Parts: sequence; structure tokens; C-alpha cells
Amino acid sequence: MTAIQSNDLCLCYGDTCIFQELNIKIPKGKITVFIGGNGCGKSTLLRSLARLLKPQSGQVVLDGSNIATMSTKEVARRMAILPQGPAAPEGLTVLQLVKQGRYPYQSWLQQWSKEDEAMVQRALELTHMKPLAERTVDSLSGGQRQRAWIAMTLAQGTPTILLDEPTTYLDLAHQIEVLDLLYELNESEQRTIVMVLHDINLACRYAHNIVAIKDRKVWAEGRPQDIVNEDLIRNVFELESRVVEDPLFGTPMVVPFGRGKQPLAAQAAAQQLAVAGK
Repeated sequence: MTAIQSNDLCLCYGDTCIFQELNIKIPKGKITVFIGGNGCGKSTLLRSLARLLKPQSGQVVLDGSNIATMSTKEVARRMAILPQGPAAPEGLTVLQLVKQGRYPYQSWLQQWSKEDEAMVQRALELTHMKPLAERTVDSLSGGQRQRAWIAMTLAQGTPTILLDEPTTYLDLAHQIEVLDLLYELNESEQRTIVMVLHDINLACRYAHNIVAIKDRKVWAEGRPQDIVNEDLIRNVFELESRVVEDPLFGTPMVVPFGRGKQPLAAQAAAQQLAVAGK
């Protein structure tokens, strides 16, 4: 089944077209990760799927409905998005921020409920932000601030969650913590997760489906083990590498070559040539 799909989508900024006639399907109940070099259009595509960017033509379909015909609250009850670099008003506490995630469920007839409170508390607990609930967002470290925004997204309680580089500002331990959290949400609640990630190895480890973007088009998509290879890394990232099996998870693991330091095999070959030339 498909959670989100684009039909002949054309996305432009002014006179510059980012994507033309793009057709993509996001599988329901799976984790999909967009990968690609800087400026390739990953974030633009994510924004368009969330109706934050109006297409020049074509449509985005969410759970079988044209997203353009849905009300803002209806979209917000079905899909949450965490964009890059969100900003909170000065003085807003973590608790107040997370409560904003319940806005789509509020109305004149339905005010704050026990369910709203339970969702907020659960989001704070899942992201380990309860001890910081009364702190202001602007007083937090970059990693803490990111977890606060993720908590707000989780409080929204939607079946589909879109996140643009959710591990930004996080150290390695907290990157794994956040990705484990999203993985557990997918496993236990079958939530559809769509992310932009820069770390190709973490993308391979956590994604069921990878979409590789190059030159403002989808270069490849599918299971990590089916599409992530040295040819993809060379073409999408313009980087030479070796792709081996992750010894812990069995997923593809990219070992990039550097332009300075040579691989051990190349160093050994160079030393043999030097000895032979003497």
C-alpha cells in the first residue's frame, strides 16, 4: 500500500524547475529515506509532499486523497513534518512547544482533553525531555532543542511523519537514540516515516526504502541492499568507495575513499613499487 505519492509533479522556485513530471510512491508503514548531495532537491521534495511548497503542476496524494483539496487541520491530523532549522518564539518552554502538536485537534467545541495531555506526556517521555519540560527552548543546547521539536512532532500523533535531517546538531549517541525511537514507532505502531539523512550508512541501517536523488530527479529507489552499491555512490555523490556488508546489521556499509589518505591496499602497493624501484 502507498501512504503518499506524487503524480507528474513539477516543482519550481521562480523560473528554476527543481523537479519535472516526478512520480514517486512512499510505501505505507515503512521507513523511507531520501539521500543525495547538497542542493539536489531532497528537502524541496519533502516540503512539497507536506504541502509546504505548491507545485506548478501535478499533485500529491495522501492516503488516497489529493492533498491540495484537504483542509490544513485534516492534513495535520494525518501527517506531521519537522522541517530544517525550526524556530520557536523567545521564552517558549519545552512543554508549551510540545503542546502545539495537539493544535490540529482543538476547536471551539473540543478543548484540551485527557488524550491531549497523555500524548504530550508520552512524547516528552519518548524523547527524554520530561526533565527539561519547564526550560525555555532558546536555553537548550542544539541537540536538546532538536529533541524538543521531535517531541512536538510525535505529540501530533499522525500515522505519517516527515523529518528533514532529524539528526542535525546531535552527537552520534543521540543520532542513534533518535533513529531508534523512529524505528520503534514504525515497528510498534506501523507509522510511515519519511526522512532526509546525510549519513548513508545510517540510512541503509534504518530504511526499508531509499530514494536517491541526483540532478533533481530520482536516480534510484528501492531496498538499501538492492540499490546501494559503488556505482550509486559514484554517480550520486561523485565519490569512489567500497560498499561492504555491515558486520552487525548485514546492511550495505559505504567506505569512502579520500583524496588525501590512501586505502591500506594502495599504501602497500605503493611501498612495494618503491622497494622494487630501489
